[in-house]
Amino acid sequence: MLRILAALFLLVAVVRGQERDLSQGIIFCTYNVRNYVGTDQVAPPEHRAKPKTPKELEALFAVIRDIQPDILGVCEMGSEAMFADFKAQLAKVGLEYPHSEFVQAGDPDRHVALVSKFPITARNSQTKVTFQLDGLDQEMKRGILDVTIQVTPEYELRCVGTHLKSKLPTPEGEALVRRHEAAKLREHMDAIFEASPKVNLVCYGDFNDTKNEPMFQEITGAKAAPGHMADLWARDSVGDRWTHYWRTADQYSRFDYIFVSKGAWPEVRRDTATVYRSQYWSEASDHRPVYVTILPVEKP
Repeated sequence: MLRILAALFLLVAVVRGQERDLSQGIIFCTYNVRNYVGTDQVAPPEHRAKPKTPKELEALFAVIRDIQPDILGVCEMGSEAMFADFKAQLAKVGLEYPHSEFVQAGDPDRHVALVSKFPITARNSQTKVTFQLDGLDQEMKRGILDVTIQVTPEYELRCVGTHLKSKLPTPEGEALVRRHEAAKLREHMDAIFEASPKVNLVCYGDFNDTKNEPMFQEITGAKAAPGHMADLWARDSVGDRWTHYWRTADQYSRFDYIFVSKGAWPEVRRDTATVYRSQYWSEASDHRPVYVTILPVEKP
């Protein structure tokens, strides 16, 4: 134990040529940024999202600046050009991320993406994930983001990001589509655990469902199983846990999650699992970010 504590307080990493003290951990964050899109959308004009206003953009980057994440996974990112703009705007507010991942799957206009201050050493994102529903082929519209990040020479963090089917009705049944997508995501993680049972894995994103729905059981798996993924039951400064506000129905829900593997559980500071709260969160997005501190030192 003493050796672990000593290593913790002496731990440093080199980031862009400068020493960085990691003894207090790194911040991992998931955030649906709500339509960070431009005028280059592929959808028909009547189905295109409106680009953000200057006021919304200012609020968005203020939110991210407040959190200061080291690794940030985002949903509803626009085109690759918009992703480049997103990273450039982050740099303008003092947040530079030299490493990133962008997943181009079936949805041409909305994507999952990730930025990191630490090197990405392996990429296994899935752009074509299909399943059968009522005898017809279906596709996960946003795919699965999967990268391994080398936080320190001794500590790797595998990040698996998703954005499951929205609540918008479909002929196939949006809840059924979402459940099948969750099952494919679980299948992807099971393959990871089979190859590396003790992997430090975080699964995160916008799951568009509450924890009482089948999606949740698909993702977490059995508690006794080696591949169990624990939900970080994050809350904000007043104790609220909701992450999404649907204005039409005046409804608050928890749709955004961070799940962690048994391998990563000892290094996660569960007391820091937070849902962001401020006076301007709603100007930035209809979702609130969820974030947590991870100590990059292997613990038993």
